[in-house]
Amino acid sequence: MTPLRQRMLEDMQMRNLAPLTQTAYVRAVAQLAQHYGKAPDRISREEVRAYLVELIQQRQVSASRYNQVRCALRFFYQVTLGREWTLDHVVCQKTGRKLPVVLSRAEVARFFGAIRRIKSRAVFMTLYAAGLRVSEVVTLRVRDIDSQRMVIRVCQGKGKKDRYVMLSPKLLEVLRAYWRTCHPGAWLFAGQDRTRPLTCAAVRLACRRIARRAGLRKRVTPHTLRHSFATHLLDAGTDIRIIQALLGHRSLRTTALYTFVSMAKIAATTSPLDLPEEAAAREPQP
Repeated sequence: MTPLRQRMLEDMQMRNLAPLTQTAYVRAVAQLAQHYGKAPDRISREEVRAYLVELIQQRQVSASRYNQVRCALRFFYQVTLGREWTLDHVVCQKTGRKLPVVLSRAEVARFFGAIRRIKSRAVFMTLYAAGLRVSEVVTLRVRDIDSQRMVIRVCQGKGKKDRYVMLSPKLLEVLRAYWRTCHPGAWLFAGQDRTRPLTCAAVRLACRRIARRAGLRKRVTPHTLRHSFATHLLDAGTDIRIIQALLGHRSLRTTALYTFVSMAKIAATTSPLDLPEEAAAREPQP
């Protein structure tokens, strides 16, 4: 590891950036250096700008990918190198808002029905029943399952925040059956090396295989189960602020996205065409 990369890593660690963010930032700087064939501290501001323009015009990367690269290069030159020039004049791209893919409850049942291994069943039922992120489910420890209070403790989730989520009685039965069969150690879901947790990549790969086996045409990822969790709670009439707390969202605006995919809420909303005539008669006349 070069001294420059080590310094950048230390700068990111001091600012408590997430491990995945650190990896993405280092990769972005390395790709810039590879593009020009020289060390990144020898690359000029105009060369950085030309590289960002190429990402858009020639490589046609997504807006989110472009913004991530821009933030990574901005961090490297402004924080690690302490350059007086910054990339503030290079603006971020606007990212379109896409609605999340959500499974119906019948599709969730088909997904679970296609699972063959008890460990996989425990992993994916935990994802759906508690609405966890894949990074949160793989780092669960046995001690995080509190069957006395019927809650699951999520330690250091996104944003380095702890929270509690509900422990479904049905999920508890599955976890107990899994525990009797697999006898997990400290990690609830260990990898091949029992001293380490299962990897996110392994869960994503298993998810694709199960969805294909279930015959689901939608693109199903572990996060799809989290989206489905939130939407199904909203359909059932759960207060959106409760859903916000369960998901660990900082902003209610993030949780409000699920109101756009809740078919129960949409179908239950009365069109103004169908409002009773009495209501129109009570409106003030000009």
